[in-house]
Amino acid sequence: MPVLFEKRGHVGLVTLSRPEARNAWCAAFDEELLRIFNEMEEDDGIRCVVLTGDPAGGAFSAGADLKDPRTHTIESAGELIKDVPRWRKFVANLLTDFPKPIVAAVNGYAIGIGCIVTFCCDLIVASDKAEWRLPQANLGIMPAYGGPVRLARWVGKGLAMRLSLGFPLDAAEAHRIGLAQWLVPHDEILDRAMAVADHIAAQSPLATRMVKESLNRGMDIPNVGDAALVDVYRFLALTLTEDKTEGHDAWLERRKPEFPGR
Repeated sequence: MPVLFEKRGHVGLVTLSRPEARNAWCAAFDEELLRIFNEMEEDDGIRCVVLTGDPAGGAFSAGADLKDPRTHTIESAGELIKDVPRWRKFVANLLTDFPKPIVAAVNGYAIGIGCIVTFCCDLIVASDKAEWRLPQANLGIMPAYGGPVRLARWVGKGLAMRLSLGFPLDAAEAHRIGLAQWLVPHDEILDRAMAVADHIAAQSPLATRMVKESLNRGMDIPNVGDAALVDVYRFLALTLTEDKTEGHDAWLERRKPEFPGR
């Protein structure tokens, strides 16, 4: 299968796996990721996700498969109009709307759609061999799926414009500007990404969901006061959970909490 899945404790490890094509994107990625993420959403045992590329491919993802003649082609305006609903369900929105935190382990080149996908995750661990590229303008197209805007939310308009116009971004600079939250030696990337995910998974799964929702939805609200008001309701809902009781009891008893997710 082009997408590998493994459950490690409370973490779902998802691997883009087309090593013969440097993990280049294909239609099967879309189908498999939709299936796997839907299953993980329903599995309360999974509390965090790590998304990475097959190390045998030497990249996180080399982007669209340009050897496929169907790539970047539309047969007619009618087909385009009918295809718009599928684009709305594309993996970029799938990852952003997924309720549980996602950690991208960028273990090499992240190009084109492979680059945009990293912006749709919640945290990024970068190998020192990682590099981000958006070469679409040089192909006569542009980064789609809201890629430049998603990136601007991480690093600001100027840096997003620079990458979107074809200037590459290496791992060290990605870490310096805040796109990657961790920068590690290449051989340590999966261990670090799993450690980050395990840290998240050990917390209240209801609280981590609300943290992700608060940031993602709150950034769409232009008035900070209104965003803060919505958070009041999230906070109050969490105070009624068993997780809140367990977290407070564990703190008072000086022990590790065991959150039931209820």
